[in-house]
Amino acid sequence: MAACSIKGRKRLRRGDYSIRANVANALGNPKRLMILDALSDGEMRAGEIVKLLNFEQPTVSRHLALLRRVGIVEQRREGKCVYYRLACSCVTGFFNCIEEVISTRLRRQQRMLSGKGGRA
Repeated sequence: MAACSIKGRKRLRRGDYSIRANVANALGNPKRLMILDALSDGEMRAGEIVKLLNFEQPTVSRHLALLRRVGIVEQRREGKCVYYRLACSCVTGFFNCIEEVISTRLRRQQRMLSGKGGRA
């Protein structure tokens, strides 16, 4: 199978991108992003997430299960309580990246509207 490369990273096989796409798809939902943002403050029980975000329990459970399946969130049990946490601290870097993309795009659009050029 042909190999592809990402600048600065080892060469990947085409099939490896489907794994990455699964992670990216898990990050492509506003409710899951809100859950991850909440977990960026530290470990929480599902019930705490429900109260904080005002979501239904089944909704939170479903999203946490998907986030666990792709490896973004981990859980630990303590008695009857299940605690959830980010599996990797790099998720907060993902939020920073999103904000930078939005800010850069906004600046370009503002330059275009003001007639100073640049790409939108």
